[in-house]
Amino acid sequence: MSINWFPGHMHKARKEIAEVMPQVDIIIEMLDARIPFSSENPLVPQLRKDTPCIKVLNKADLADPALTARWVAHFEQQAGVKAIPISQQHPEQIRALLQLCNDMLPERNLEIRAARAMIMGIPNVGKSTLINTLAGRTIAKTGNEAGVTKTQQRIKLDNNVILTDTPGFLWPKLSPTSCAYRLAVTGAIKDTVFEYADIALFAADYLLQAYPDAVMQRFNLTEQPENDIALLDAIGVRRGCMRKGGVVDLEKAGTILITELRAGNLGPITLETPEMVSQELIDAKAEEAAKSADKAEREAERKRKAQRKYR
Repeated sequence: MSINWFPGHMHKARKEIAEVMPQVDIIIEMLDARIPFSSENPLVPQLRKDTPCIKVLNKADLADPALTARWVAHFEQQAGVKAIPISQQHPEQIRALLQLCNDMLPERNLEIRAARAMIMGIPNVGKSTLINTLAGRTIAKTGNEAGVTKTQQRIKLDNNVILTDTPGFLWPKLSPTSCAYRLAVTGAIKDTVFEYADIALFAADYLLQAYPDAVMQRFNLTEQPENDIALLDAIGVRRGCMRKGGVVDLEKAGTILITELRAGNLGPITLETPEMVSQELIDAKAEEAAKSADKAEREAERKRKAQRKYR
């Protein structure tokens, strides 16, 4: 199943960000600590160029701390990038961002001109909650669904920082395919564009490989299921998601698994590693090249047939 979500307001947001970017001193890019790569918008490097960037790995309390540390090290290999994990349960981590903005602009006299920061990130990554914490009051509308913020707004903060908030936006083609699935699993894509059974099977396959004990403990399973379908069947039996004839309702069982994962009830879980996504990118590039070659061959064959027809 192909998962894509790029409504009109996201296209508009990308254009508006590009227009404002020349006046921006520093970027705060919010990522989901559970999916640091998949939540990193590939359009951001094109937009920011060499502007300093703080990559904020939000929801770190829901992520595997060992893998979060590896992702921080991975990002900080990039020039002009500082990466920090934060949790909404620890507002002091969030407020420290203001001083970090100052520290990353050592040549700027902030008494003369405030640092102009822009916050960017995918939908439902927690930008609005972070902004409200930084401002010490409710400014940005929050909601546990994708696509709440629709327009830019500018906020004056402490430490001589002026912050521009932007709507969360994805990118037109979500690739690799696994990236789109992880975005759907964590709630960055509206649930009207996918089926829970589909993304739950994807999540179940990964969880059985990476966190089997956490899954078995949460759903009180005595034996590890053999595969993704077997796990959803076991969840369905445990939670009473049965249809007539004793068949498990995979959509309901899948919804339970995804809801439990998003809430952190399975424990701290990260859905990707730097090595995993590196291989996925290689595979996606090879697949794209194969498709292009196949398309070129079909086009060449069409032209050969056309030439033979008119001889």
